[in-house]
Amino acid sequence: MLALIPARGGSKGLAGKNLYPVLDKPLLQYTLDQAQKSEAIHELMMSSEDPEINGFASAFGLNVEYVRPANLAEDHTTTAEAVLHALDWLEDRGRLPDAIMLLQPTSPLRTAREMDAAAARFWQSDKASLVSVQKMKEHPFKCVCQKDGDWRYLAQPETFVSRRQDYSEDYYVINGAIYIVTPQWLREHGEFIAEGESELFEMDPISGVDIDDLADVFQVEALLKMRQHQLG
Repeated sequence: MLALIPARGGSKGLAGKNLYPVLDKPLLQYTLDQAQKSEAIHELMMSSEDPEINGFASAFGLNVEYVRPANLAEDHTTTAEAVLHALDWLEDRGRLPDAIMLLQPTSPLRTAREMDAAAARFWQSDKASLVSVQKMKEHPFKCVCQKDGDWRYLAQPETFVSRRQDYSEDYYVINGAIYIVTPQWLREHGEFIAEGESELFEMDPISGVDIDDLADVFQVEALLKMRQHQLG
Protein backbone atom coordinates (compact mmCIF):
# COMPACT_ATOMS: atom_id res chain seq x y z
CA MET A 1 0.00 0.00 0.00
CA LEU A 2 1.21 3.47 -0.89
CA ALA A 3 0.59 6.32 1.54
CA LEU A 4 0.30 9.81 0.12
CA ILE A 5 0.62 12.96 2.22
CA PRO A 6 -1.02 16.04 0.65
CA ALA A 7 0.66 19.18 1.95
CA ARG A 8 0.37 22.33 -0.11
CA GLY A 9 2.18 25.50 0.88
CA GLY A 10 -0.81 27.83 1.19
CA SER A 11 -3.27 27.90 4.08
CA LYS A 12 -5.89 30.48 5.00
CA GLY A 13 -6.67 29.28 8.50
CA LEU A 14 -3.07 29.12 9.74
CA ALA A 15 -0.20 30.52 7.66
CA GLY A 16 2.44 27.89 6.84
CA LYS A 17 0.29 25.31 8.62
CA ASN A 18 2.03 22.16 7.42
CA LEU A 19 5.38 23.25 8.85
CA TYR A 20 3.95 25.17 11.80
CA PRO A 21 5.74 24.26 15.07
CA VAL A 22 3.67 22.05 17.37
CA LEU A 23 5.57 21.54 20.63
CA ASP A 24 9.04 20.48 19.54
CA LYS A 25 8.59 19.79 15.81
CA PRO A 26 6.77 20.91 12.65
CA LEU A 27 3.21 19.66 12.14
CA LEU A 28 4.12 17.57 9.08
CA GLN A 29 6.71 15.61 11.00
CA TYR A 30 4.11 13.92 13.21
CA THR A 31 2.56 12.23 10.18
CA LEU A 32 5.95 11.39 8.66
CA ASP A 33 7.16 9.80 11.91
CA GLN A 34 4.10 7.56 12.28
CA ALA A 35 3.83 6.64 8.60
CA GLN A 36 7.45 5.48 8.60
CA LYS A 37 6.67 3.21 11.56
CA SER A 38 3.65 1.65 9.85
CA GLU A 39 3.99 -1.97 8.77
CA ALA A 40 1.14 -1.69 6.27
CA ILE A 41 2.68 1.18 4.30
CA HIS A 42 5.25 0.03 1.77
CA GLU A 43 5.85 3.36 0.04
CA LEU A 44 5.47 6.93 1.27
CA MET A 45 4.95 9.84 -1.10
CA MET A 46 4.43 13.58 -0.81
CA SER A 47 2.06 15.69 -2.87
CA SER A 48 3.23 19.28 -2.55
CA GLU A 49 4.12 22.17 -4.81
CA ASP A 50 6.12 23.87 -2.06
CA PRO A 51 9.95 23.56 -2.22
CA GLU A 52 10.30 24.03 1.55
CA ILE A 53 7.83 21.25 2.33
CA ASN A 54 9.39 18.89 -0.21
CA GLY A 55 12.85 19.72 1.13
CA PHE A 56 11.71 18.94 4.67
CA ALA A 57 10.25 15.60 3.55
CA SER A 58 13.42 14.77 1.61
CA ALA A 59 15.45 15.22 4.78
CA PHE A 60 13.33 12.43 6.29
CA GLY A 61 14.24 10.06 3.49
CA LEU A 62 11.24 10.53 1.21
CA ASN A 63 11.65 10.50 -2.53
CA VAL A 64 10.21 13.84 -3.63
CA GLU A 65 10.71 13.34 -7.34
CA TYR A 66 7.00 14.02 -7.79
CA VAL A 67 6.06 17.69 -7.46
CA ARG A 68 2.42 18.74 -7.50
CA PRO A 69 1.65 21.34 -10.22
CA ALA A 70 0.96 24.82 -8.85
CA ASN A 71 -2.49 24.87 -10.51
CA LEU A 72 -3.45 21.88 -8.33
CA ALA A 73 -2.47 23.67 -5.13
CA GLU A 74 -5.05 26.45 -5.23
CA ASP A 75 -7.69 27.07 -2.56
CA HIS A 76 -10.40 25.69 -4.85
CA THR A 77 -8.48 22.51 -5.75
CA THR A 78 -9.94 19.36 -4.21
CA THR A 79 -7.70 16.77 -2.61
CA ALA A 80 -9.14 14.17 -4.98
CA GLU A 81 -8.00 16.19 -8.00
CA ALA A 82 -4.47 16.39 -6.62
CA VAL A 83 -4.35 12.67 -5.84
CA LEU A 84 -5.69 11.71 -9.27
CA HIS A 85 -2.82 13.66 -10.84
CA ALA A 86 -0.32 11.82 -8.63
CA LEU A 87 -1.87 8.47 -9.64
CA ASP A 88 -1.48 9.33 -13.33
CA TRP A 89 2.15 10.25 -12.65
CA LEU A 90 2.73 6.90 -10.91
CA GLU A 91 1.01 4.92 -13.64
CA ASP A 92 3.16 6.57 -16.33
CA ARG A 93 6.16 5.14 -14.47
CA GLY A 94 4.69 1.69 -13.93
CA ARG A 95 4.25 2.26 -10.19
CA LEU A 96 0.47 2.34 -9.77
CA PRO A 97 -0.32 0.85 -6.32
CA ASP A 98 -3.11 -1.60 -5.47
CA ALA A 99 -4.41 0.90 -2.92
CA ILE A 100 -3.56 4.34 -1.63
CA MET A 101 -3.83 5.63 1.94
CA LEU A 102 -4.33 9.37 2.23
CA LEU A 103 -2.74 10.86 5.36
CA GLN A 104 -3.45 14.54 5.84
CA PRO A 105 -0.77 16.20 8.01
CA THR A 106 -3.48 18.11 9.89
CA SER A 107 -4.15 14.92 11.94
CA PRO A 108 -0.94 14.77 14.01
CA LEU A 109 -2.29 12.46 16.73
CA ARG A 110 -3.09 9.60 14.34
CA THR A 111 -0.77 6.66 15.11
CA ALA A 112 1.02 3.99 13.08
CA ARG A 113 -1.06 1.39 14.90
CA GLU A 114 -4.24 3.03 13.63
CA MET A 115 -2.85 3.20 10.10
CA ASP A 116 -2.12 -0.53 10.26
CA ALA A 117 -5.53 -1.33 11.72
CA ALA A 118 -7.27 0.71 9.03
CA ALA A 119 -5.27 -1.05 6.31
CA ALA A 120 -6.15 -4.46 7.77
CA ARG A 121 -9.84 -3.54 7.86
CA PHE A 122 -9.64 -2.37 4.24
CA TRP A 123 -8.06 -5.58 2.96
CA GLN A 124 -10.53 -7.71 4.94
CA SER A 125 -13.58 -5.84 3.66
CA ASP A 126 -15.26 -6.26 0.30
CA LYS A 127 -15.21 -2.51 -0.31
CA ALA A 128 -12.80 -0.40 -2.32
CA SER A 129 -13.05 2.68 -0.09
CA LEU A 130 -12.52 3.29 3.63
CA VAL A 131 -12.83 6.42 5.75
CA SER A 132 -11.97 7.04 9.40
CA VAL A 133 -14.71 8.29 11.70
CA GLN A 134 -15.28 8.99 15.37
CA LYS A 135 -18.36 9.11 17.58
CA MET A 136 -20.05 12.51 17.57
CA LYS A 137 -19.39 14.39 20.79
CA GLU A 138 -22.84 15.94 20.77
CA HIS A 139 -25.51 13.39 19.90
CA PRO A 140 -27.91 14.59 17.15
CA PHE A 141 -30.90 13.84 19.41
CA LYS A 142 -29.74 16.83 21.47
CA CYS A 143 -28.84 19.10 18.54
CA VAL A 144 -31.13 21.49 16.69
CA CYS A 145 -30.95 23.46 13.46
CA GLN A 146 -32.74 26.72 12.77
CA LYS A 147 -34.07 28.14 9.52
CA ASP A 148 -36.55 30.92 8.73
CA GLY A 149 -37.27 31.50 12.41
CA ASP A 150 -38.15 27.88 13.09
CA TRP A 151 -36.08 25.02 14.45
CA ARG A 152 -36.03 21.23 14.51
CA TYR A 153 -33.92 18.39 15.95
CA LEU A 154 -31.22 17.01 13.68
CA ALA A 155 -32.49 13.51 14.44
CA GLN A 156 -35.18 12.03 16.65
CA PRO A 157 -35.52 8.63 18.33
CA GLU A 158 -38.52 6.46 17.59
CA THR A 159 -39.55 6.75 21.23
CA PHE A 160 -38.57 9.36 23.82
CA VAL A 161 -35.38 8.65 25.78
CA SER A 162 -33.73 10.89 28.34
CA ARG A 163 -30.39 9.15 28.89
CA ARG A 164 -27.63 9.01 26.30
CA GLN A 165 -26.87 5.38 27.15
CA ASP A 166 -30.38 4.51 26.01
CA TYR A 167 -29.86 5.86 22.50
CA SER A 168 -29.97 2.97 20.04
CA GLU A 169 -28.51 4.77 17.03
CA ASP A 170 -24.80 5.46 16.57
CA TYR A 171 -23.74 8.71 14.92
CA TYR A 172 -20.26 9.45 13.64
CA VAL A 173 -18.31 12.33 12.15
CA ILE A 174 -15.75 11.89 9.38
CA ASN A 175 -12.49 13.09 10.94
CA GLY A 176 -10.27 13.17 7.83
CA ALA A 177 -7.41 11.28 9.47
CA ILE A 178 -7.35 8.24 7.16
CA TYR A 179 -8.78 7.52 3.74
CA ILE A 180 -8.01 4.38 1.74
CA VAL A 181 -9.10 3.75 -1.84
CA THR A 182 -8.11 1.75 -4.86
CA PRO A 183 -7.00 3.83 -7.87
CA GLN A 184 -9.96 2.43 -9.81
CA TRP A 185 -12.44 3.64 -7.16
CA LEU A 186 -11.03 7.16 -7.10
CA ARG A 187 -11.03 7.41 -10.88
CA GLU A 188 -14.62 6.17 -11.13
CA HIS A 189 -16.06 8.25 -8.29
CA GLY A 190 -13.82 11.31 -8.22
CA GLU A 191 -14.16 11.20 -4.42
CA PHE A 192 -12.69 9.15 -1.58
CA ILE A 193 -16.00 8.01 -0.13
CA ALA A 194 -19.59 7.36 -1.15
CA GLU A 195 -22.62 6.99 1.09
CA GLY A 196 -23.43 3.36 1.81
CA GLU A 197 -20.42 2.13 -0.18
CA SER A 198 -17.39 3.04 1.95
CA GLU A 199 -16.15 1.07 4.95
CA LEU A 200 -16.22 3.03 8.23
CA PHE A 201 -13.16 2.77 10.47
CA GLU A 202 -13.83 4.07 13.98
CA MET A 203 -11.00 5.91 15.72
CA ASP A 204 -10.45 7.31 19.18
CA PRO A 205 -11.64 10.95 19.16
CA ILE A 206 -8.27 12.15 20.43
CA SER A 207 -6.42 10.52 17.55
CA GLY A 208 -8.87 12.12 15.15
CA VAL A 209 -8.30 15.72 16.22
CA ASP A 210 -7.77 17.94 13.16
CA ILE A 211 -5.74 21.16 13.08
CA ASP A 212 -7.28 24.06 11.20
CA ASP A 213 -6.38 27.12 13.26
CA LEU A 214 -4.27 28.26 16.22
CA ALA A 215 -6.85 27.16 18.79
CA ASP A 216 -6.53 23.61 17.42
CA VAL A 217 -2.74 23.81 17.81
CA PHE A 218 -3.14 24.64 21.50
CA GLN A 219 -5.52 21.69 21.94
CA VAL A 220 -3.15 19.26 20.21
CA GLU A 221 -0.18 20.47 22.25
CA ALA A 222 -2.14 19.83 25.46
CA LEU A 223 -3.10 16.34 24.25
CA LEU A 224 0.50 15.57 23.25
CA LYS A 225 1.71 16.59 26.71
CA MET A 226 -0.93 14.33 28.25
CA ARG A 227 0.25 11.40 26.12
CA GLN A 228 3.86 12.05 27.01
CA HIS A 229 2.99 12.12 30.69
CA GLN A 230 1.04 8.85 30.41
CA LEU A 231 3.97 7.18 28.67
CA GLY A 232 6.19 8.39 31.49
